[in-house]
Amino acid sequence: MRSGIDPAENAEVLREYLTLAANQGAEMVFTPEMTGMMDCNRGRAKNTVCTEQEDIVLRTARELADTHGFWINLGSLAILDEQGDDQRWVNRSFLIDPDGQISTRYDKIHLFDVKLGSGEAYLESKAYRPGTKAVVVPVGDQNIGLTICYDLRFASLYASLAEAGADIITVPAAFTVPTGRAHWESLLRARAIETASYIVAATQCGEHADGRKTHGHSMVVDPWGEILLDMDQELGIAICEIDFAKVQEVRERIPALSNRRTFEKPLDEKVI
Repeated sequence: MRSGIDPAENAEVLREYLTLAANQGAEMVFTPEMTGMMDCNRGRAKNTVCTEQEDIVLRTARELADTHGFWINLGSLAILDEQGDDQRWVNRSFLIDPDGQISTRYDKIHLFDVKLGSGEAYLESKAYRPGTKAVVVPVGDQNIGLTICYDLRFASLYASLAEAGADIITVPAAFTVPTGRAHWESLLRARAIETASYIVAATQCGEHADGRKTHGHSMVVDPWGEILLDMDQELGIAICEIDFAKVQEVRERIPALSNRRTFEKPLDEKVI
């Protein structure tokens, strides 16, 4: 997708894409991080961010899941969570079942906080409250682990999801162009290889209404690290068939998960 600053417009794009996916026989659809709105102007965005009950994009996704009878991983939305102890939003991923019901939610754990040498700073935690719980949920005979964008850089989260039984791990994202070119494919393939899981990564793509440019290259990577799908800079949908027998095959071939051991961490003081 190339989500803009207006959730209603993004909802209509989502409706178009999900209808196309249904017509092509999709059983499960994955959308990017911030499907509902991409707006780096937080003063403007606060007039748009709302609760789950009010969110037009979530409502549209639930309606279409019910209409077409497929699962949707709504990559993420900026949500005003009234259960929180402050006014920060959450970056929340939703798994929606074929009856249009929310099966589970995942709040992005790792937030991008950086202070640059030039004095510039990007502090995601000023606007968003981090999640605290990793999520794996059964879908039929498989298990899906949920992550979002910057989580991709934290291998321990992915190891935990795989150890909890995840066969697929989602990575909805909005990688910028420079970091996408440098790290996107490498990180996706590494996480797939380490966990012997399918990695499904739906992304934002192109120049957005708020001026940001995102990398694109939505991908599906198999448990051996092979890229089954790369959408490059194309907007729209792509269908990818996957074979879940490959997960067990790779885990038996290289049993890294079962061979994992605990160990003492290095001491802070220098060792002579």
